[in-house]
Amino acid sequence: MKEVTKEVYLKWYEDMLLWRKFEDKLAALYIQQKVRGFLHLYNGQEAVLAGALHAMDLTKDKMITAYRNHVQPIGMGVDPRRVMAELLGKATGTSKGMGGSMHIFSKEHRFYGGHGIVGGQIPVGAGLAFGDKYNNTGGVTMTYFGDGAARQGSLHEAFNMAMLWKLPVVFIVENNGYAMGTSVERTANHTDIWKLGLGYEMPCGPVDGMNPVKVAEAMTEAIERARRGDGPTFLEMKTYRYRGHSMSDAQLYRSKEEVEEYKKIDPITQVLDIIKDKKYATDEEIEAIDQRVKDLVQECVDFAESSPYPEPEQLYDVVYAQEDYPFTPHKL
Repeated sequence: MKEVTKEVYLKWYEDMLLWRKFEDKLAALYIQQKVRGFLHLYNGQEAVLAGALHAMDLTKDKMITAYRNHVQPIGMGVDPRRVMAELLGKATGTSKGMGGSMHIFSKEHRFYGGHGIVGGQIPVGAGLAFGDKYNNTGGVTMTYFGDGAARQGSLHEAFNMAMLWKLPVVFIVENNGYAMGTSVERTANHTDIWKLGLGYEMPCGPVDGMNPVKVAEAMTEAIERARRGDGPTFLEMKTYRYRGHSMSDAQLYRSKEEVEEYKKIDPITQVLDIIKDKKYATDEEIEAIDQRVKDLVQECVDFAESSPYPEPEQLYDVVYAQEDYPFTPHKL
C-alpha cells in the first residue's frame, strides 16, 4: 500500500471535512427548498471514500455508486461548484441540471453515477470492468452499493459473471446499518453481508469503514488483485450514516443515543486526533484548513445560485439525435 504520510493525513482531513460541510450546506439548502426531490447525504461514511481514493489510480480506475453520490465525484476530481449547481438544477451542473441529486455523472473523471434504481448499478459496474478487460486498459472499477441493495437479485447475477470472467472489479457494500430504515438483522437470517461472496468463491471480508487506513489497506489488496487479472473482490465496509436515509427520513428506527455513540468514532475526528498527536499541523494550520473548506463551500453555493436554470429547449437536446430528422436541431 502507498505510505500513509503526514501529507496524506492532512489531505484526508481537508477532503473529508469538505465533503461533510458540503453535505451540511445541502441539507440547509434543502430546507430552503433550493434543492428539490430526494436528498441522500454521506455524513459519517467519509472514510470509505478517502481510503479508496488513496488506493486507486485516478488516471484509469472508475467508480460507480447509488444515489448517495455527491462527494464521490468531488473526490474523483470533479469541480465541486458544478456538483452544487447540478443539485440546484442549474445549467452549469455536471448534467446541465437534468440529473439532480441522485444522478451526478462525469465521464471525464470516470465517475459513472449516481443511480436511482436500488442495485441497478451493480451489473453496470461489472459491465464497465468487462470493457476494461476487453480493451486491456489496466483499469479497475469500484462498484458501490448499500446494505439494502445487497438483497437484490442483480447482485448474484453480477457476482457470478464477474467471477466466471475474472473481471477487474471491486464490489463494495457500504453497510450503514439500516438501508432505507430497516436494520440488517430484519432483512436476512445472516448479518455478515460479506459472506455472500463465499457462494461464488470470491475473495471477501469485512472492513472497518470508519477508519480510512483500514479501508485503504483492504482496497489496495483488492485493486492489485483485480489489476493483475485475478478477478473481483467483495468488501463489506462497516460504516454508519449520521443523517437519515434521505432528508425526508424521520429516523424512528434508531435512537439519538445510538447516533451519538457512533460519532465517538467519527472518521474526521480520528484523522484529526492523529494529526494533533503526531504534530503534523499546528492549531493555526488546522484553522486555516477549516477556513479554506468553509470558503470553498460558500463559493460553491454562490456559483450555483448565480447560475441560470436550463432553457426549456434543452429538453429536446438530451433525448436523441437522428441525422435524417432535421426538425429538432441539437445544440449540445
